Amino acid sequence: MDTYNKLVGVSLGALLLGMGALAHADGDQVVIPAGAFNMGCSLNDADCERDEGAQGGAEVHVPEFKIDTHEVSVAEYNLCIDTGKCERPKDHQRNKYCNIGATGRDQHPANCVDWQQALDYCQWKGGRLPYEAEWEKAARAETRSRYPWGEQATCKHAILDDGVTMGSVPNEPDGCGEDRTWPRGSHKANAYGLYDMHGNAGEWTMNWYDRNGISRYAGGDLKGPESGRQRVVRGGSWDENRPNLRSSFRNVKPPVSGRSIYGSIGFRCAYDM
Repeated sequence: MDTYNKLVGVSLGALLLGMGALAHADGDQVVIPAGAFNMGCSLNDADCERDEGAQGGAEVHVPEFKIDTHEVSVAEYNLCIDTGKCERPKDHQRNKYCNIGATGRDQHPANCVDWQQALDYCQWKGGRLPYEAEWEKAARAETRSRYPWGEQATCKHAILDDGVTMGSVPNEPDGCGEDRTWPRGSHKANAYGLYDMHGNAGEWTMNWYDRNGISRYAGGDLKGPESGRQRVVRGGSWDENRPNLRSSFRNVKPPVSGRSIYGSIGFRCAYDM
């Protein structure tokens, strides 16, 4: 049996090397290798906005880091609340789109969280929120197309409003017809083994928004400005349309929701190596 296990291990290792060993799993996180990638507007993408830079992107070098395989779930966030290290965000009693406090949504992404609430959770876990460049490198997973799976997005690929897919809520394409998030991992992982980088819940990043951020990152400053008015949110969500799920799309929100409900925003954590 020991010999068999060793042979299986060697075969698996050879398979990973044959695939380029682009990333490897480490428990509930994936290690993203150091290296450069083309950040920003994909080639021939007519939907790019000015803050996404020129078509083809800009070369940005990202050091090695770890990132959660999934968005943080309701169940995981509730554990932090129970320890007293996390503040209870706006919940299902406040708004039907908020997952915390909703029956049957323990494995949905924790949403309706302000930026600091998300960061507090990640720090409790020994991490932080991903920098914007880290997020896009992980989301692209070595691809240069509009989405990691190709040039178009439908409900076969991610949880979004694709304008046509209907479900249990009549005449409502949001959330692929369910008018809410879905359980984490409802679609295939990308080539790095990361789930829901596109759609389901948008994801807070560490960065303050800088219109020229991509040029700044290309120059080696991944942290960006030290202050600002809005934080960067990436990935698109269950109630956003196809263009907002593109790998290069840069959404922005004030870090404190105030009277608003951030039902479209969740997060995942990143970790320094």
